[in-house]
Amino acid sequence: MTPPTRRTILQATALATLGSGALAACGSSPSISSDPEELVLWYWNRSASPELLAEAAESIPGTDVHVRADVIGTNFDTKLRTSLAGGAYIPDITYINSNNALYFRNESKFLDMNELGAAEVSSEFFEWKWNLGVTPEQRFCFFPLDIGPTGFYFRQDVFDEAGLPSSPEEVASAGSTWEDWIALGSELRAATGSAMVNTARHVYEQFLNASPERYLDAEDSPLYLEGGSAVREAWRLAVAAIDADITAGIPDSRGTDQNAAWSSGATAGHIQAAWWAQILQESAPDTSGLWRIAEQPVRAGNSGGSFAAIPETCKDPEGAFAFIRWINSAENQARAYNDVQLIPSTPASYDGDLMQYQGEFFGDQDPLAFFKTAAESVPSSFISTWESLVSGSFSFELDNVEFSGKDPEIAWEDAVASAETVLRKRGVMA
Repeated sequence: MTPPTRRTILQATALATLGSGALAACGSSPSISSDPEELVLWYWNRSASPELLAEAAESIPGTDVHVRADVIGTNFDTKLRTSLAGGAYIPDITYINSNNALYFRNESKFLDMNELGAAEVSSEFFEWKWNLGVTPEQRFCFFPLDIGPTGFYFRQDVFDEAGLPSSPEEVASAGSTWEDWIALGSELRAATGSAMVNTARHVYEQFLNASPERYLDAEDSPLYLEGGSAVREAWRLAVAAIDADITAGIPDSRGTDQNAAWSSGATAGHIQAAWWAQILQESAPDTSGLWRIAEQPVRAGNSGGSFAAIPETCKDPEGAFAFIRWINSAENQARAYNDVQLIPSTPASYDGDLMQYQGEFFGDQDPLAFFKTAAESVPSSFISTWESLVSGSFSFELDNVEFSGKDPEIAWEDAVASAETVLRKRGVMA
């Protein structure tokens, strides 16, 4: 018999917790809808195309069932996890955000879609995105929806004013490494007074989002404790950005201040995902035509995106998978972009005239072409179910360095200590 691993012990504990909740629900139906021809989908606003949902409400192509799409407002994860634990009022299909690793501890609550034929269509999707849907037990429980490939948004007019390289190709070349990118920011600051980004967190987070290695490995061993780890390198570069004075010191929580900085040119850049293109347009509408997008240093990463899952209680797994497969076809993902600007996880969506960017916010640059290329270079990575519990410790302490002047080494030690406390409390570390 194979001896139990730390992972299987932790999973057994988590499942026992869920099981105790399920006992309280004995005798109640797990389904939200008793109609055998109606599958209930849980999603949040703008995570799906209203046009496509309206069609699915009539009929899922190739089936005799239809979808009732219920919008869940605040506390989506809390509501879903409570329903799964209680064994009642569970949707037949659910969308899950980029934090799908939170559900790895309870993966048995979801169906393995490879048993429904998912593997046959895997080649239609970006490989790295598909891999994020595979659980530590090698079950495919989370089907790719949209993605968030990243790039460096920048104000071309401000770079021109500074006498710096200003075309997307020139900026990418001048900042091809993070050290070169920080040096470029120093030149920008000296020439115009403009910051490269609003906060050092963007450097830290986007370095990690573009790294094959993150906080913990597949056996939940903390990688950040190792010398030269990706987390340590991300921290070093973020601190270097602070020391070089290329960050504006505007926290993400102060939206009005960051919008004003982008509008005025006081901050001339932002490293983030494709879906930020729309946010920038809404945040600084008077700067239309002045922005461009360059490759970020080293390689693109991924920030955001979501998945679809089928709870084990689904009344019609084949019908549910037919819906997931249909709504995520290349054609329908293109339609979803045109409807609500969801960035497709299917490369074929970008081909031909299936979808087109409308507008002049990025001048004559086509952001769709840019982000398709960026998506092709995103590396595969493993995101641990425990990552969200430890990552906040590092972000919090990095903010202390930037906004309170805390010594970076003391802040790092405090972040490590805080993360280890959390992991020991959960039994992940001895």
